[in-house]
Amino acid sequence: MPQSLRRRARSIALFEQLGPGLVTGAADDDPSGIATYSQAGAQFGYGLLWTLVLTYPLMTAIQLVSANIGRVTGRGLARNLRAVMPAWLVTALVALLFLANTVNVGADIAAMGAAAELVVGRGHHVFTIAFALLSLTLQLFVPYRRYVRFLKWLTLALFAYPALLLMVQVDWKAAGLGLVWPRVPLNRETITTIVAIFGTTISPYLFFWQTAQEVEEVKQDPEAEPLKRAPRQARKEFQRMRIDTFFGMAVSNLIALSIMIGTAATLHAAGKTDIQSAADAANALKPVAGPFAFGLFSLGIIGTGLLALPVLAGSAAYAVGETRGWRCGLEHKPWEAVGFYSVIGAATVLGVAIDWSPLDPMKALFWSAVVNGVIAVPMMVAAMFVASRHEQMGRFTVDLPLKVFGWLATVVMAVAAVAMFLVL
Repeated sequence: MPQSLRRRARSIALFEQLGPGLVTGAADDDPSGIATYSQAGAQFGYGLLWTLVLTYPLMTAIQLVSANIGRVTGRGLARNLRAVMPAWLVTALVALLFLANTVNVGADIAAMGAAAELVVGRGHHVFTIAFALLSLTLQLFVPYRRYVRFLKWLTLALFAYPALLLMVQVDWKAAGLGLVWPRVPLNRETITTIVAIFGTTISPYLFFWQTAQEVEEVKQDPEAEPLKRAPRQARKEFQRMRIDTFFGMAVSNLIALSIMIGTAATLHAAGKTDIQSAADAANALKPVAGPFAFGLFSLGIIGTGLLALPVLAGSAAYAVGETRGWRCGLEHKPWEAVGFYSVIGAATVLGVAIDWSPLDPMKALFWSAVVNGVIAVPMMVAAMFVASRHEQMGRFTVDLPLKVFGWLATVVMAVAAVAMFLVL
């Protein structure tokens, strides 16, 4: 086989190994996340880039723990959490997750509509409804295998942000220093932004989604079984999950870095530091970096929004459905899993309603971040206990390095949650 064909075959083989981790990581850079990273870059320049260097190993660890739980037990995260937490506490946390996710869905849909309006010139609410209907239709009627393939290809929209760096003047020396050395004053605004970055990057809905997608992968492959029952499959599957998760979280953090560097090089340098949404960032870029950069940024908002909406609504549906004992999964037809798809529909419809309501979407998003920051900690503690228990994981409890980084991520999120209340 010619060398070019061998390289292409290896690339295809690698892409086939990417799935739950890649989609989860990419969905983390949703329009709400774009707003947070844009605000950080516009307000602090290159000074907070180091936060994303820190979050990468922590985010990777907790997502890999989530993936392991799903693949080993063949059960979603909510069902596993009930083994180490009281049922009432799991129910309460899941209810808060649904609330936070719904607000996030609303903020993301509104940002997508605003971005489309910036490009076209009108139709904010029309685009908002259209994007919501498109996302809901795909989840309801597209078979799981084809739908996941569609989500994987949607991740390419994120590369609009690295492309942006080719069109702006970046002070790479200052950016390099920002990656390794904190150079910002430690005040209320700085702490709030750091907490927002951690809360946006390490978020509970990602835990539920990646665990659930590993379960879906087992259900879709007639030869696959939960590793607890089929240990002969373990070596190959653990290798796949590591590649998938490390790569997916790398994509997530590299895109976030690109957004922060791009907005630092343009908006911060131009003195435009008040960015309240992803659409604000795109609009502010137009006179500073030109119409093409503005178009790329807007395209990224819409593309990553289409990727994030099913992850946000779907993770809430998995969490609620597993807690209630319903049939769950995107491989089922809507009439086969009515409760599961009803939650997806409710989250989407309520999200659209937020866009039409007098509720300030940015204030709602802030409080959803507070809720996520609080509920992430007990969920991470419980997930680490599940991943370390032989009763649930059999011989496949997490190894020492993953255990160390998983608990470290939990401690960091606990500190962030405390810091959040100190600066409120």
